[in-house]
Amino acid sequence: MTNLLMTNSPIQNTHRTLTDEKLYGLCRQYGEQSLSARRKFMGLLPEVQKRHLYAKKGFRSVEEFAAKLGGISGDHVRRVLSLERRFADKPDLKMALTSGAVSVNKLAKIASIATGENQAELAGLAKNLPCRALETLARDERIHSELSHEAQTTVPEKENGLPRQLFEAEIVHVNNLQLDKDVHHELQELQKKGIDISALIREMLEKRRAELTEEKQKLAEEVKLRGEKSSRYIPAAIRHHLRREHGNKCTIQTCGKQSTTIHHTQRFALSQNHDLNFMAPLCADHHQIAHSIDQKYQMKRLL
Repeated sequence: MTNLLMTNSPIQNTHRTLTDEKLYGLCRQYGEQSLSARRKFMGLLPEVQKRHLYAKKGFRSVEEFAAKLGGISGDHVRRVLSLERRFADKPDLKMALTSGAVSVNKLAKIASIATGENQAELAGLAKNLPCRALETLARDERIHSELSHEAQTTVPEKENGLPRQLFEAEIVHVNNLQLDKDVHHELQELQKKGIDISALIREMLEKRRAELTEEKQKLAEEVKLRGEKSSRYIPAAIRHHLRREHGNKCTIQTCGKQSTTIHHTQRFALSQNHDLNFMAPLCADHHQIAHSIDQKYQMKRLL
C-alpha cells in the first residue's frame, strides 16, 4: 500500500517553495476561515434543534449531530442553545449568534447585562472588542447597576429609634487603607491630642487638588505660548502630571489594573492638543472599550 504521507504530491512541493512569510500568511488565512466556518456552524444549531433535524438524519441528539459533523463539544452546544433562548427578545444579539458574526464565547460574556435597550449597542461592541475587554465591560456594568440599586434602596440607619440625620458625618472604618507605621503612629498621636484627623487629611487633600489644578493650568499656558502643533507624542511633563494626579492604576473607578495607555477623551485627531482636562490613564481593556465608543460616536457624527 502506498503511504500517502510519503508521496511527493504537487501541493507538498508547492508548499516547500513558499517563503516563511507566505506560509504564515496562508496559515492565518485558513485559520480565520476555519474559525468563521465554526461560528456559522454553531449558529445553525438552534434551528437544527427546533426542526429535530438531527433525528431525521439518524443522530440521537443535537450534541451528537454537532460533535460528528462539526467537532463541537456538548458544552458548547448547550451554551449556544441557552444563548439563543436568552436573546429571543434581543434581535441584534440573536442575529450576531445565529449568523456566526460573533463567537459564542464573546456573546456569553455580555449576556448577563443585555437588555432590550442596550442589545443593539452590545452587538456592535461584541464585533469589535476582544473577549477580555467584553468581560471587563460586563463587570463594570454589573457593578454600576449594583451601586445604583444600593443608592436607591439604602435608608439612613436609625439610632435610638430615630432616623440618622442626613447631614451627620458617617465614620468609615477602612481596612484596606495602607499606611506606613510611622505615619499611622503620628496620626494616632495627633488624634489622642484631640486633633480632628479627618479635617487634617481633608485640608491636605484640598491643598493637593489646588496644586494639581495650578500645575495643570501652567502646563496648558506653556503649550499655548509655544504655539506648536502638537504631535501624538505626549511630553514628559504632561505624563508626570498625570502620574501625580492619577497614580499608576486605571482611572476607571471600578478597575484596579495597571494603566498602560494615556487616552484622549477628546480624540487627538480632532483636537490636535494634549489637554490635561481630557486625558486619562487607562488599562488595556478599558482603552479598547473607550476606542470602540469613540468609533461609534464618530460614525454617528458622519451620518
